[in-house]
Amino acid sequence: MGNEAQIERRLVAKVAAAGGMCLKWTGAVGVPDRIVVLPAGKVVFVEVKAAKGRLSPMQTLMHNKLRALGARVEVVWSDNDVDEFLNDNRAKVVGDRCVTT
Repeated sequence: MGNEAQIERRLVAKVAAAGGMCLKWTGAVGVPDRIVVLPAGKVVFVEVKAAKGRLSPMQTLMHNKLRALGARVEVVWSDNDVDEFLNDNRAKVVGDRCVTT
């Protein structure tokens, strides 16, 4: 389980270990906490919440707007969700390029 800060630290560490970047987004209400950039150019907006957390109405609105523009938005609620997120978005090197699996 864990609190939001612990889950976010795990996300940052796991993304870095996978060869990606986990950028912190600040300054805009409702925008997901992190922009995750993974090998092969996969970009996902990630909201981090503790198990008992909830999305604010503004977060829900912004997530829907981003999705309507074709962006991927995911919410992770636990350490297990972080692991599943990375497994679902894994990239591997084939020859001299990265491909998503």
